[in-house]
Amino acid sequence: MNRRKFLAGTGMAAAGAAGTVATAFPTPAISQGRKTLTMVTSWGRGLAGVHDAAQRCADNITAMSDGMIEVDFKAAGELVGAFECFDAVSSGQADIYHAADYYFVGQHPAFAFYTSVPFGMTAEELNNWYYHMGGRELQDELTSIFNLKTFLAGNTGSQAGGWFHKEINGPDDFEGLRFRMPGLGGKALGELGASVQNIPGAEVYNALSKGEIDGTEWIGPWADEKAGFFEITKIYYTSGFHEPGPGLSLAVNREVFDGLSASEQKIIECAAGETNVWNLSQFLANNSAALQRLVASGVQTFAFPDSVWDAFGVAADKVYAENMGDPLFKTIYDSYRDSLVKSASWNALSSGAYAEQRNRVMGI
Repeated sequence: MNRRKFLAGTGMAAAGAAGTVATAFPTPAISQGRKTLTMVTSWGRGLAGVHDAAQRCADNITAMSDGMIEVDFKAAGELVGAFECFDAVSSGQADIYHAADYYFVGQHPAFAFYTSVPFGMTAEELNNWYYHMGGRELQDELTSIFNLKTFLAGNTGSQAGGWFHKEINGPDDFEGLRFRMPGLGGKALGELGASVQNIPGAEVYNALSKGEIDGTEWIGPWADEKAGFFEITKIYYTSGFHEPGPGLSLAVNREVFDGLSASEQKIIECAAGETNVWNLSQFLANNSAALQRLVASGVQTFAFPDSVWDAFGVAADKVYAENMGDPLFKTIYDSYRDSLVKSASWNALSSGAYAEQRNRVMGI
């Protein structure tokens, strides 16, 4: 894709988004060496974990720069809508966004690899690829097309299969099911006949409670409990095919980033990297206790039968095949797949085998 052509065609749809407040955007402010950068996000203020990651990135940047870079933080709907932050930063109408990049597969399907893809990487495996096996370099190639400089800046850990109004006993149960799932996972679910919806996180509860959708995935027990889905349905699938370790991203307008000093650029990189570790630990530290509370409230946990997992796999293969005609997608897919195979092979023999025996011996 030609970057100039893309930027010339970029338009903001802020006025049409629910909850969008403003149509005028600040520009980077510089006063006596101090800079103010405007951050927009895909997260409603207070969304457990994901909003926390965005806020931590902003706070890290300000603290690490000793206040010389102030981040003006805007949650979804406060300046632009949840899914409009990409265009806002790409076009220079805002300076930074924090989001899950699979929201932007309409810009390029390869963005999904930097959040999560069907039957993809765990958080540990994603970090292996990103930091040591070519993932970051390929991200730079991809995001430069859209005038962005992007870093991993959070991870939710393995996500749940989701909340349903009825049990799923076979692949046919997805036919006509109205289900909220973004990214390539959502496209795979569509291959099974589901009517897939891409709804911002802050709007999912209302859609589910009003019957506008029949089910939703969100994140995992802690964030799902905070979102209140257990008030609507008690059927909860605890493992899904779509997001085994999804990353979150911090993206800076490329021209803004290039205008920073080397030390300021490193501050942003390190602020994102610290958040990447901190956020994963935040989710993992909270999920078990939250699941216990959900079960105590009457939530029933389920696992998809093998026939459904097999159908997920066939559908995922179709989605990958549909995108292989794009050279950059194929290059990133090949790198991602090679890294996944290498990481998973060793993990199965080492940490995977250890965890299985530890849990058996310790009665976990």
